[in-house]
Amino acid sequence: MKKLNLYTTLFVSFILLSCSSDNENVGDSSNFSTPLNLGNYWTYDVESQGNITRDSLFIDSETIINNNTYKIFKTRDDVATGFYSSALRNNKVRENNGKLLLTGDLAIAANQTLPITLDLTLNDFIIFDKNASNNQALNANPRTGTINETINSYPLSINYSLQTFGGENFTTFTSPDGTVYSDVKSTKIKLNVNITTQITVLGATQTITALAPQDVLIATLYIANGIGVVYTNTVTTYSISSFIANELSVPETDTQTQDEFLDTYSVN
Repeated sequence: MKKLNLYTTLFVSFILLSCSSDNENVGDSSNFSTPLNLGNYWTYDVESQGNITRDSLFIDSETIINNNTYKIFKTRDDVATGFYSSALRNNKVRENNGKLLLTGDLAIAANQTLPITLDLTLNDFIIFDKNASNNQALNANPRTGTINETINSYPLSINYSLQTFGGENFTTFTSPDGTVYSDVKSTKIKLNVNITTQITVLGATQTITALAPQDVLIATLYIANGIGVVYTNTVTTYSISSFIANELSVPETDTQTQDEFLDTYSVN
């Protein structure tokens, strides 16, 4: 089981909320398809904090679990820098009634880090539903957890919640790189985190809030009919108490943005 390595600074980055669009329209979803055939591949140009990298994502094989057939996604040389490719790398995806369900370990790319380690092992977690309405929660229950970790002698109690939400529908969608796609739907992935710690003042132990409940990661994926994900925008941000910021020697606030643009693809 993989774990998300989140380093000692409160630099947040994880799942996308930015779009350039035309003619938004809630249309018929019956013919909307998300290709999941063996051999399909997609390449993405990834822009993050002034750096440009490239990811190659493809469907490598399939496996059967509990009579359900899953497609296994791989990346070239087992490397992924973007959030989307990292999320699917070495994981299993199946389609059921217009929904895409992910089983595996949700990973964060090396340049998308948090100051904690989160266990985000997922089992049939819905990441897209072509019939969902805007802001509709896609999973009956979010993936939640609590972990305890000590950083700079401070005991941290970390509560997190991962949920996916339906997005908008577009008759045409113009990606920020200028490419125009037809019949596009979006989906949002949100990671909400709350952190408390304990301090001792004059012999008395007090619990204080280091990080108030907030969406530290919002990833928005734009999916084109018959193609797959054509653009992903991931925004990671946080705001912590000034006391904790001073004690940990990190900024009180930080925001990072990552964009993944589809370059080439082959689907069948």
